[in-house]
Amino acid sequence: MSSQAREGACAFAWRNYLLLHSGISENDDRRSALYSYISNLRGTGEDDFDLLQIAAVAYLKKLDELHDDQCARRAADELLAERLEASSSQQDR
Repeated sequence: MSSQAREGACAFAWRNYLLLHSGISENDDRRSALYSYISNLRGTGEDDFDLLQIAAVAYLKKLDELHDDQCARRAADELLAERLEASSSQQDR
């Protein structure tokens, strides 16, 4: 995954998160957790900027809902896997 795609996806998700949560600091711990999550996606070989954005937004949403990093990672991973599968099946047509 390119560093540029990773940085862009995180920046997109974090900017939108801050718009929805005005009381959150720019340097909140959730930001570093987001970057850690997206960086760990490297093992999937994924470099699709759009999918990375979806994964980043899903991670932050699930982190707010579940209040647990590992659960949020699993939930975002499941969503990403679904999107990858749907994208793959559309390309096979």
